[in-house]
Amino acid sequence: IDEPWGEPLTLLAAIAQATSRVRLGTSVLLAPLRPALLLAKQAATLDVLSGGRRDLGIGSGWHEEEFEASGVDFRSRGSRMNDALGACRALWRDSPARFESETVAFRALRSHPQPLQPGGIPIWVGGDANPRNVARITEYGVGWMPILLGSAPELQDGIARIHESFRAAGRDPAELQVRAGLAPVFDGARKLDLDASLAGLPALAERGVTLAGVGLEGFVRRQEEVRGFIERVGAAARALG
Repeated sequence: IDEPWGEPLTLLAAIAQATSRVRLGTSVLLAPLRPALLLAKQAATLDVLSGGRRDLGIGSGWHEEEFEASGVDFRSRGSRMNDALGACRALWRDSPARFESETVAFRALRSHPQPLQPGGIPIWVGGDANPRNVARITEYGVGWMPILLGSAPELQDGIARIHESFRAAGRDPAELQVRAGLAPVFDGARKLDLDASLAGLPALAERGVTLAGVGLEGFVRRQEEVRGFIERVGAAARALG
């Protein structure tokens, strides 16, 4: 609760200026709490600033008090997120752009800059593989970010449901990307063991995970440890081929 949770797009803008190759993404940004036009503009601007390295990971949220404080109906968060994604897609693709939905509507609207990436910014959808999210991923997404660790049996079931939805929509299931968290492993002293944790990467790949999440927290305590952490994670990833 007391962690310094910075505003993600502001932080990513700073990271974009200090890096040249890493992709920049959110996991997850609460799309229903942001005006759709502002979200489209912010994300597109960051894509341009980063040279086309932006990913947009989104979610509907679960903390009802956040929505109440923002004056947004908590029960409408799913439809608002769909409307926001549709509006972003229109603004990123067309100029002038047109879009109409229950919560967002505009005609002949221009929003510049547009993303550098062809087709717009890749969208990753967080949450369970419930019917609404499966449909959302199929229509808008390149990837799924399950709210579970990669070792959970629900992971493969979720991937199978999304693959089935892709096929029904005429999309190639091989296009689906999946980002899952790597299960942490503790040593006998109850300290996080990075090497033992990274040994779980092959199992994730076998389950269909294409991108594994390994958090800094717990493994790194000081700034000077970051480079070594990244190098060890990179070496383990390269070993997978």
